Amino acid sequence: MILGLWKKDNEIRHGRHCVFKMHVHLVFVAKYRRKVFDGDAIDRMRRMFGKVCEDMEASLVEMDGEDNHVHLLVEYPPKLAVSVLVNSLKGVSSRLLRKERPDLKKRYWKNVLWSPSYFASSCGGAPIGIIKQYIEQQQTPL
Repeated sequence: MILGLWKKDNEIRHGRHCVFKMHVHLVFVAKYRRKVFDGDAIDRMRRMFGKVCEDMEASLVEMDGEDNHVHLLVEYPPKLAVSVLVNSLKGVSSRLLRKERPDLKKRYWKNVLWSPSYFASSCGGAPIGIIKQYIEQQQTPL
């Protein structure tokens, strides 16, 4: 990890050619909304997701869930596609959870933990209306 670039606080980040602060809210649902997770599984996934994010130069800001889905808030760099992040998070968590918690295997659907779909929403910063208004107020040169 590059020192100084990925601080854990709430500052704007600086890359080699950009300045950014990007967050995404992700929701992953268990296949067929089966009730797969307990508190221990959620805690284990929190550690797994944190490690995956760190490996991808992202940061897991918050994570929690219920028995059939999880919510994540991730700060990520612009070079990282959300789809790549999601595939890594879901793939690693499915594989490691199956390995660490064999008792959950019977709750999986044919060795599949996650539904293939996911919810992603950009978040943080100013509301869209404020940004739109700011852009509209820019002075076009004559």
